[in-house]
Formats: sequence, structure tokens, C-alpha cells
Amino acid sequence: MIMTCSLIYGQETKVPLKGKITFITSKNVYVKFDNTAMIKVGDTLKTIDNVPCLLVNNKSSNSVVSVKIGDCVIEKGMIVTYLIKSIKERVIEEEAVVENIGISYNDSIKAISKNSKKTYSEDIRARLSASSYSTVSEVRDDRHRLMTRLSINANHINHSNFSVDTYLNYRYNINSSETNSLSNDNYLRVFNLAVRYDVDSTLSITAGRKINYKISSLGAIDGLQAEKFFGKNYVGAIAGFRPDIFDYGFNPDLLQYGAYVGRLTDSENLHSQTTLGIAEQRNNSDLDRRFTYFQHSSTINKKLNLFATAELDIFNKVNDSISNSPRLTNLYVSARYRFNRKVNLALSYDSRKRIIYYKTYETDIEEILDEDIARQGIRARINIKPFKSVFTGFSYSKRFQSNSQNKSDNIYGFVSFSNLPIDGRMSLTYNMNSSNYLDSNIASLRYSRQFMDDRLNADFYYRFVNYKYTTNVPEFSQHYVGTYLSYYLDRSLIISLSGEYSTYNQEDNFRINTRIIKRFFRKRKK
Repeated sequence: MIMTCSLIYGQETKVPLKGKITFITSKNVYVKFDNTAMIKVGDTLKTIDNVPCLLVNNKSSNSVVSVKIGDCVIEKGMIVTYLIKSIKERVIEEEAVVENIGISYNDSIKAISKNSKKTYSEDIRARLSASSYSTVSEVRDDRHRLMTRLSINANHINHSNFSVDTYLNYRYNINSSETNSLSNDNYLRVFNLAVRYDVDSTLSITAGRKINYKISSLGAIDGLQAEKFFGKNYVGAIAGFRPDIFDYGFNPDLLQYGAYVGRLTDSENLHSQTTLGIAEQRNNSDLDRRFTYFQHSSTINKKLNLFATAELDIFNKVNDSISNSPRLTNLYVSARYRFNRKVNLALSYDSRKRIIYYKTYETDIEEILDEDIARQGIRARINIKPFKSVFTGFSYSKRFQSNSQNKSDNIYGFVSFSNLPIDGRMSLTYNMNSSNYLDSNIASLRYSRQFMDDRLNADFYYRFVNYKYTTNVPEFSQHYVGTYLSYYLDRSLIISLSGEYSTYNQEDNFRINTRIIKRFFRKRKK
């Protein structure tokens, strides 16, 4: 039977279709063809060496979405093939599978699909740090603070469909004189704490507190998030709660829900991601805010990077009068262009208004709307590397609004020298800022060097600060001298110590900070 199959295969198989791998994610492999009419979901794509490598689970008119099977090595730009088979060939193939393996062809596809779900590569990265911050003053109370941070990004634990994402922050103030509810002596902040389940390579469900970076302007979401891919297009939905506005804890009164759509684009000259969605937020069942949001990021020709995000509020309620007139509350656009390896330029613009939660701030709505002014800002930055060991940059930023309040002009520049005759690197920085109430000038000098086979990194710096207020506060200057030491015991363990001495008139202050960082890695292929 096998010999018969081979003879028919050689006589009737058509010229294979060739496709090119255009995009690879942790779940999917995207392959572009001239036409996919003859390709079926469940078909297998092979390498040019005729090795089965990819299983098709979705397709469009000229591309397919697949998952990797087996141990084949794939990379972007790689050519894969699909052999077009006649109906007779498919029947013979089914009979051969039944006779030699003992299962039907459809069961074989199901088995491959089932196995493909188990081919997730486990990738676990964790970081645990403990820090202390102490300020000792001759005329003020000493202040001490302890801080612990834990972050875990565990993808496909034990090659399963489950992943965990965690970022926790715990702070404890020692001998703190702050007693108000916003500044307790100790608190725990949970920024991320979520479990994701990948139903298959196109559908994922997340439960817990999670920041969705496709809709990052929403911040953390306590609840459920689901996302489904259709080729390069995706849809998503959220349902949960906003963190409490005072202590960032869980608050079941702040219900929020919404949905979004988006598209990933990946080609030789364009990589982009665009998301458009709508969300509604409530407070004790009353509508607090309804808005749409937009987010886009892209890289064009490997030189131009673009990022844009916007929020448009579409709900207003003043004195029980409801309207849906749009109100732009947030707009941010940035562009970075890399001329060559030595020069890059960045520009950005932002416009922000105070977000109004109509239920939360219902007693202050009219006052807030009377001052409904957008704070705007522009920034330009250029970095230049004129010589191999010299790197320099300049930036200018301006903040302004129509009532002339909160205006600010800021000029910043730096120059860095490496490969010095005495080894190490030296940098000079200068910052000048002018606002409604203050003019400041800050200059600093920093020297960095590595010792002990690059295990010990040492920084030594001096900084001069001058403040000149437009009010009756007298002008004053400060001097800072400090050092920062970090030692790498191994790839996963770092300890650091920094100390700083500052003087202002006859007042001396000391700062001492310590930190230990432990990293954990585990990456395994199935």
C-alpha cells in the first residue's frame, strides 16, 4: 500500500505552493502565500527539506495562521511549502494512515492539534528586590523607608496553557510623621496579579488584576479579559472593576466594562498595532464615565517609530442634564526617526484635560467644567554620536495652556565620553527650567568605571542646583556629592549601595540607600 501511494503521489501531485513566514509570536506563525484557496484548516506546511513543521488553524485569502509542530526550527523570512493534492490522493492518504497507524485521517489531525497545544515553550522570569532608603538631617526628622518589589512573568508554566503575571510593591515607613489616610506607614500595592489561560493559539482569557497594554490608558483592570485573533485582526472584551482611587485596593463599587478591536500588521517595511475601543465606568451602579480610546504603534522601514493614543469622552451629566457631546480628554503623539547609527530625532505632543467622573465628582462638576482647559506640551530631542567615543544630545520641552498657568520651558543637554585614558566614562549634563514661579539651573558631572572583571560598577558624581523663585522666597543653591556601587555576584544576584551628601547654607543632609536584587530564569522547550 505504501508503494502504491508513492507512485500515485509522484504522478498526480501538482507543483507545491511556496509561502514566506512573515511574523512569529509566542503562539502563532503567520505565513503569506499568493493564494490560499487550496489550503484547508488542519493541513500541514513543510520546510523546503520536506519536514512537517506547521499546522494551519486559520487563513485568509493570501495568508495563514499556524502553530509549530515537532522540533523544527523556524525564523522570519523562511520559505515553507504546501503540496496541493487531488481528491484521490487525499482518499489514499487516509487509507494509508488507517492501515499503518490504525486511526482515521481526521483523528490524526485531531491528535496533531492536541499535541500542538502542548508544544508551548515554558518561559519564566522573576525579579525580587529589597531596598532601604534613609535620610539623615541635622535640622529635620530622620526618615527611613523599606521597600520590597516582586515581579513574575511566567509564560506557559510546565508547558501548559496557563501563564501568570505579577507585580507587587510593599512599602514600610519607619518613624513616619505622616498620619493621613493617603500616606500610611505601610501599604501593599498590587499593580498586576493575573492568570491567563490560552484556550488555543488564537483565544486567551485572563482573570485577576492586569494592565492590558493594547489599551494601556485604562490602567489596571480587576476582573476578566478575553481576546480572540482572526489572522492579524483581533477583538477583545473586559469586565471588572477599577482599583480604588485612594488606596489602589479592590473596590466592587467601581464597575467597568468595554470592548475593543484591532489589527497587527507585519511586513518587511511595516510593523504596527492599532486598537480602537469603547469603555463604560460606573460608581454604585450610576454612570461615571463613558469614553472611546485609540492606540497605535508602528515601525516603518526600520527607521521611523510612531506612537499615538487618544481618549474621547462621550458622556456628560450636569444638573441632571445628560448629553453625549464629545470631549477630547487625552491626546499624545510621538515620532522618532533614526537617520543613521549616529543621529536620531524625536518629537512629541500631548494635550490633557482633567478626567471628569460625573458620579464621583458630582458636587464639583460645574467648578471643574469652568476650568476645563487642556494642558499641552511639546518636546523635541536629538541624539548625536559624532565620534566613536563621544555621545551627545539636546532636548527642548514646553508646557502651556490657554490661561497662561502651568507654563514651563525646559532645556536639557548632555555629552558623554567613553574610552578615557584613565578608563571609564564621563558625562556632563545641564538642565535649565523656567516656570510661573521658579527658575532653576542644574549642572552635574558623573564618572563611571567598572572593576573586578566588570563585576563591580562604580559611579561618582557632583551636582549643583540653583533655585530662583519669582515670589518672596530667597534664592538658594545646593551642592550634592555622591557615589553609587553595584556588585554582580552572578547573573542573577546584584547588591548595590549608594550614598549622597548635600549641603544648603549651614544645613547638611545625608542619604543612604541599599538594594539587593535576585532574578530567576527558566526557559524550556517542549
